[in-house]
Amino acid sequence: MTINPSSQEKQPEKLLIVGCGDIGQRLAHRLDPNRYQVTGLRRNPPANQPWLTYQVCDATQANQLDTIIQQGFAVVVVSMTPAERSDAGYERAYVQTCRNLVASLKRQAQQPRLIIFVSSTAVYAQDDGSWVDENSPTQPESFSGKRLLEAERVVQESGFALSIIRFSGIYGPGRNRLIEQVKQGRASASPHITNRIHAEDCAGVLAHLIDLQNQQEIAGLYVATDSYPAPMLEVVSWIAQRLGIEHFLSPDAVNERGNKRISNQRLLATGYQLQFADFRSGYGPLVDEQK
Repeated sequence: MTINPSSQEKQPEKLLIVGCGDIGQRLAHRLDPNRYQVTGLRRNPPANQPWLTYQVCDATQANQLDTIIQQGFAVVVVSMTPAERSDAGYERAYVQTCRNLVASLKRQAQQPRLIIFVSSTAVYAQDDGSWVDENSPTQPESFSGKRLLEAERVVQESGFALSIIRFSGIYGPGRNRLIEQVKQGRASASPHITNRIHAEDCAGVLAHLIDLQNQQEIAGLYVATDSYPAPMLEVVSWIAQRLGIEHFLSPDAVNERGNKRISNQRLLATGYQLQFADFRSGYGPLVDEQK
């Protein structure tokens, strides 16, 4: 019997999501199951989905990750969530995980075609309202920004094909902090510029770049945010108006950290089209659910 080579070429690629939380689950759901066989790693995984199979793994433990990596993956996405918001928590979740991953991959004969590390615009410390992009200096003052930048460097120095995605403030279903602040009268009147991206666009960006890298070279770094940096006061005022709430500001509210306008031009130049291009289109459905 003759084997058709094309049938072999259509075998789905094995894709691993290390730290498969909300963004990882959304990414897995977006990927074509005919093209990708997706495995998600979590310490305490939920039930499997038709498009996503979980495996139990604490990626901060080298021996546990080694066992998984031996299965061989074409694409690896690192999307961690720290167990605690502290310097030690970020060091374990990001730096240690990346060190373990790189070491495990280097011991394998099969090398991934792409590693994606999900980072954050917390690596930027600019606070003068200026525009920030992939070429802007990174001099983080917070422990979170410092540890993320350290993890980025571990991946960058690995020698593997990679792309680092720095997301701005993520919001979406289950991420209703601003809406709750408005409802409770604890919103900030800060004029500082804020930047955000919907969780669905986070998943969309990752899926887009994974597919694109199969066709052409992609950049080693992208900033991912929507197209409308806006003052915090404008955002919470719009939410309050939509909810019909008059008294929503608090003089004691802590202003948002930072004050910068983040540019998404490199990302948009790849052909990605935002599902939610500004906070109004993204927050609209979330706010309406709260009425």
